[in-house]
Amino acid sequence: MNPGSRRRFFDLPGRYRIRVHGQLSASLADRLGDLTITARHAADQQPVTTLTGELTDQAALLGVLNTLYDMGFPLLKVERLRSPSSAEDPSH
Repeated sequence: MNPGSRRRFFDLPGRYRIRVHGQLSASLADRLGDLTITARHAADQQPVTTLTGELTDQAALLGVLNTLYDMGFPLLKVERLRSPSSAEDPSH
């Protein structure tokens, strides 16, 4: 990837899945980029919350991650589910 295409990748929207330890209330969705919030409880384990949705760019992703950190939720995993085609193809 050349430096020009890397910059475009950061500025483009993407779909993300973020997992954290603990249970977040669905009422926090507006504070977390309007991501869909779902919690899962396994027997004898702490709950895991998954946030899924579209974010405008990686600055928005960083804002969500910083908010989760400030709220004390340990991060388990961040996945980019869909990349914009123009970010993958430097000829665009």
